Amino acid sequence: MHAITKSYKLWEEDLKILKWIDIEIYKGDFLSIMGQSGSGKSTLMNIIGMLDNPTSGNYIFNGQEVSDLTDDDQALIRRAHIGFIFQSYNLLPRTSALNQVIMPLIYQGISKKERTARAIEALKKVGLADKIHNLPSEMSGGQQQRVSIARALVTNPSIILADEPTGALDSKTWVEIMELLTSLNKEGKTVIVITHEQEVDAFARKHIFIRDGNIVNN
Repeated sequence: MHAITKSYKLWEEDLKILKWIDIEIYKGDFLSIMGQSGSGKSTLMNIIGMLDNPTSGNYIFNGQEVSDLTDDDQALIRRAHIGFIFQSYNLLPRTSALNQVIMPLIYQGISKKERTARAIEALKKVGLADKIHNLPSEMSGGQQQRVSIARALVTNPSIILADEPTGALDSKTWVEIMELLTSLNKEGKTVIVITHEQEVDAFARKHIFIRDGNIVNN
């Protein structure tokens, strides 16, 4: 990313959220993007994940200028390369862990048999082999977050993009989740964590701090 900005129109004024952001992220990085609420870090995450577009600047992903891509092109890249983990888990309340994890594979046209096998394998990887038929209400917060990690992993993305993944967890469970993300990074996945907690930031090997839409250390 070079000179990335993001602004929104508020009445007659431009509300500047990101200001001239320069970042280089390499395959296999474990990067934390840290900042307080309102600093712009979640907006930056949305741009990295192609859930939003910058107002100006250059974003080159795997050699492609993202502004040259159509919405459909960006969606294809998201499905193929990026696994998302959110603080609120984003699980469907009446859907089993297995079917939550199967869902991203449906959009890839994979057969039902392979979808099921891959989802079971992903749930085993995060330690939930015995919870595949459980609903979210039948699992702890940490187990629900593990389901969301399995859902992010099942498409075999090269990048894990986690937005405050430990924010709703107790002190023991958040450490387990960060250790799981660390192990995924050691397997070769690029991990990008958005956080405001120094304890979470300490797990990363590269660090960016955002304040008022600016990178203040890199």
